[in-house]
Amino acid sequence: MNALDTPRALSSRLQPAPSLPAASTAHYRRPLLHTPFLEPSRPWIQNDTFVGWAGYCVPDVYSSTEQEYFAIRNTCSVFDLTPMIKYLITGPDAERYLNRVVTCDLRKLKVDRVIYTVWCDDEGQVIDDGTVFRFGPQEFRLCTAERQLDWLLDCAIGYDVHVREVTPEIAALAVQGPTSFATLRAAGFQGLETLTAMGMSRHTWEGHDAMVSRTGFTGDLGYEVWVPPEAAALLWQRLMAAGQARGILPIGYRALDMARIEAGFILPDVDFISAHHTVRLHRESSPFELGLDWTVALGKGHFNGRRALVREKARGVRRRLVGLELDGNKPGHDSLVYADRRNNRQVGEITTALWSPTCKRNIALARIDAPWCDRKDILWVDMYLQRELHWERRNVRAWIVDRPFFLPDRRRATPPVER
Repeated sequence: MNALDTPRALSSRLQPAPSLPAASTAHYRRPLLHTPFLEPSRPWIQNDTFVGWAGYCVPDVYSSTEQEYFAIRNTCSVFDLTPMIKYLITGPDAERYLNRVVTCDLRKLKVDRVIYTVWCDDEGQVIDDGTVFRFGPQEFRLCTAERQLDWLLDCAIGYDVHVREVTPEIAALAVQGPTSFATLRAAGFQGLETLTAMGMSRHTWEGHDAMVSRTGFTGDLGYEVWVPPEAAALLWQRLMAAGQARGILPIGYRALDMARIEAGFILPDVDFISAHHTVRLHRESSPFELGLDWTVALGKGHFNGRRALVREKARGVRRRLVGLELDGNKPGHDSLVYADRRNNRQVGEITTALWSPTCKRNIALARIDAPWCDRKDILWVDMYLQRELHWERRNVRAWIVDRPFFLPDRRRATPPVER
C-alpha cells in the first residue's frame, strides 16, 4: 500500500525522497494537500509531527499523545477526517450494483442509516473495508481509507450507475468522547438526542447543509460531522468554543490508534493487507479470517467472492485474527506467537499491540493459525524488551480473549448522558 494512502503511515515512513536528476524531480515529488481545518487548528499544534494520508498532510500529534488519548476516553476529542476517501454512488441500479460489490445485504439498510462492510476479490479475499451511508433509495456514499475508483468503475460495467469521488467536496471531523454529545449540542446541532448508533441526521447549520452521523473509530460515544469545505473553519471555531468547558482537545492519529485497538477495530496495511497489494502468497485475508463473519450475507445472492466464501465457510478458516491478552505491561509489537515455551512451533504473529490505560491490560490483535485460534491453551509470545542499554529476549504468556477489549455502555446509550 502506498504510504500516502493510510494514516498508519507514521513519520518514520515519510522520509525525504532520494536525490534525483533535476529533470525527474518534479515527477516524483508531489506536494501534499492541506485540509480546510489546518489553518484554524494551528494554535493547537505544538509538535511539527505530520503524516501523509491519501495525499493530505495531517497532524500525527497535536500536543501530547497521552493527553489526546485521555480526551477520547474522558472528555471530548476532535479528529480531522477530511482525507477519508468518499464516493457518491447514484443511479437506477445503485443499490443493486453496491449489493453486488460488498459482502453485506444493502437491501436491509434503511435511508439515513450507515453500515460497516468489506468488499472482496473473486477469491473471497478482502480488498478493503469501509462504511456505506444511505441517503435515498438509490443514493449512497462509500467511505474508505484507500482509493478504489478504478476497481469500482470496473465493477460498474453493465449497471446503470454513476460513481464519483467527492473527497475534496466534503470536510469532516470526528467528535468523540463522553462529552461529545453535549459539545455538539452547545455548538448548535439540535435533535441528536434521538440519533441512534449508525444513524445520521441532516441539518441546516449556520446557513450550510451539514450531516451528523453517530459513527466513529474509537469505540466510544461519538459522532462524525460532515460539512462543505467553506464551513470548516467556522465549525472548528464553534466546536472549540462549545467544548472549552468540556475538556475538548484536537487529536492526531497516534491517540486515535490507541483507542481503535481497545475497540478491536482493524486497520488496513496493519491488521490485514489488501488483496490488491499482497506480494507474498497467502498474506491476504478473508472476512472470516478477520473475525468479520457478521458482515457476510451469503444468503443475499451473488456478490464478489461469494463462491469462495461459501467454500471457506464449509471447510473452515486457515487462521483467524483474534484478541490476545499478554502477561506484563510491555506491548508485543510485531512479535511471533508460539504454541510452546520452547518456540518449537510458530502459530501466529501479533499485528498490533498496546498497554491499555483504560482497561489496565496488555492487549493485542494477532493472526493465529487453526486450530489454535479456537482453543483456550496458553500461547507464548517471543518478545524483545529493552533493558537500559541492551535488549533482552523473553517468552511471555498470552491467551485468546474476546474483543472488543473496551465497550462502554455510553457508546450506544440513546439519549446519551449529557456531561
